[in-house]
Amino acid sequence: MRVAGQSRKKRKPEYSLSWAQVSAFRLRRHYLMNRAVPKLLSAVVRDVCGIQAQLMTAAQLALWARVQYLTPQDIERALWQERALVKTWCMRGTLHLLPTEDLSIYIGALRRSGVREVQRWFFKYGLSQGKANMMVEAIVEALAMGPLTRRELAERIVSLLGEMSRPWVEHSWGGVAKQAALQGLICFGPNRGQEITFIRLDQWLPGLNELSEEEAAKALLRRYLRSYGPASLQDFSKWAGLVMKDASSIRDQLGDEVIEVSIEGEPGLLLYEDLEWVQTEVSDDQTVCLLPSFDPYMLGHFDKKHLVDQAHYKEVYRKAGWLSPVVLLGGRVVGTWSYKRHGSQLSLTVMPFDSLSRVVRNKIKEKAADLGRFLEVTCVVTFSE
Repeated sequence: MRVAGQSRKKRKPEYSLSWAQVSAFRLRRHYLMNRAVPKLLSAVVRDVCGIQAQLMTAAQLALWARVQYLTPQDIERALWQERALVKTWCMRGTLHLLPTEDLSIYIGALRRSGVREVQRWFFKYGLSQGKANMMVEAIVEALAMGPLTRRELAERIVSLLGEMSRPWVEHSWGGVAKQAALQGLICFGPNRGQEITFIRLDQWLPGLNELSEEEAAKALLRRYLRSYGPASLQDFSKWAGLVMKDASSIRDQLGDEVIEVSIEGEPGLLLYEDLEWVQTEVSDDQTVCLLPSFDPYMLGHFDKKHLVDQAHYKEVYRKAGWLSPVVLLGGRVVGTWSYKRHGSQLSLTVMPFDSLSRVVRNKIKEKAADLGRFLEVTCVVTFSE
């Protein structure tokens, strides 16, 4: 048995898998082949390693795609009443919904790299590390009496540190509040009308366990491979927002828990405990999914050729990091979609890359009807050829 940290010799992977097996495995682990029930909402968020949430409407639809009979009220209740989910910044410095039970994993594994990256951005625009840290301390102090909106928080910090601090607190991308969240000091609280609030993590989720960086990082890679494996170290590095050196070190620490496999000639890493699951997966190339923008299934890998043909890549992965909502068929993108709401009616337009069979079109209409149920509207589907 290889000792953790010992360099690995390059050798041909012992296990060969097909893309059909891998796609079926990932679809199942993402609850896209068989949707969960609402009581498993937090388990779904745990198993897909969080839901990206810079657009809350997209986050809601990502959960709808995985949980049957779900309502927006179920999500609100899990966030603000049950506190089973928490909204904060984590992977890639991006807003996510995370399961409260796993929050220590994300904070512990990503704190150092996340703070380093956000402070690098601060320095580029003229804010020193010392001043950023001072503002974070002021934020924690200002939130001692309870949640504040971004504007209220800015006023408190300005009263403590002066007007120069205002833009760094009010910044729409998070500013110093993002650093405080990445350090595990604050998170998002319940909205106040249309305004977001911030709250101290020790007040919102008292008694949260802490993990060492090493234990948290190992747990994060396990979580990632259970949902996105087989995957490369580069996939994990880009998804988590870690440098390759750190990603490689984490992989070494897991030792023989992780094995190398070949997917029709493409190398990948997989948890050994998942090997039998992948090998016994039966492809369902007729599984149809409507995924929203920024869906986690579309963000888990650096190389996207298993998801979308090169000819249509820019129709899906657009400029400035924007993603189109997509239609999946058997785990691959076969088109994009959009919708407009007009009172009690939803107009959903599907833009297929190629002609779709009647069976697939009917499945899309079924999904769209359930989306209408979720949004409490009547949904009308058109196909733009």
